[in-house]
Amino acid sequence: MTTTSPTQGPLALITGGSRGLGRNAALHLARKGIDTVITYRSQQAEAQAVVDEIQALGGRAAALALDVGDSGSFPAFAAALRQTLQTHWQRERIDHLVNNAGIGVHAPLADTTEAQFDELMRVHLKGPFFLTQTLLPLINDGGSVLNVSSGLARFALPGYGAYATMKGGVEVMTRYMAKEFGARGIRVNTLAPGAIETDFGGGTVRDNAEVNRFVASVTALGRVGLPDDIGPVVASLLSDDNRWITAQRVEASGGMFV
Repeated sequence: MTTTSPTQGPLALITGGSRGLGRNAALHLARKGIDTVITYRSQQAEAQAVVDEIQALGGRAAALALDVGDSGSFPAFAAALRQTLQTHWQRERIDHLVNNAGIGVHAPLADTTEAQFDELMRVHLKGPFFLTQTLLPLINDGGSVLNVSSGLARFALPGYGAYATMKGGVEVMTRYMAKEFGARGIRVNTLAPGAIETDFGGGTVRDNAEVNRFVASVTALGRVGLPDDIGPVVASLLSDDNRWITAQRVEASGGMFV
């Protein structure tokens, strides 16, 4: 059972919350009464703008720097998080962890470099694994972890082999986390977005008209996804409405390649 006191509302930590899907999720959580700590790698001004937006919605938020590709920095990050929780909320733990931060690399398998592979592995697989391990003592019993995967772990598009390999690992990791964390009532699920109009991977889906038309043509609902299609799903999966859902992969792709 959660140890959040009756006077404390739920609180989530979202990695990569300064832009894209992470930003959108943080704003939707604020509308649901869930406060957030967001992380950013280098864009402090963007992160602060998200904090300001959340506060304008009547919520509370804070932003912390974090490079999810540098697992050696996680103990120091956990200490900074503890201090932030005490300073801003007078509490010791969070209720939800959303492992969202990521990078995009587009390269055929034959041309993918070892450096690209290693970076993808550090950010998308090793990072969430060890960040969750580090923060586990700070997650309330009865809370949740949401790991972000990709539709590309189900269907294959040339150029995304290395990226999708990491996301496949994330989905297996999710099931093991759900099994091992279940004794504490912590739910762990995977959210797999389809192609979304953001600046991810250089903004190709958003800005390249040919790519945008192609994605729409292979999507059952006939269009490319928008950030506002994903934020509400995050908010829903973290809510008590889904308290009996764990170890699941939820794809939000509008029906790509069905």
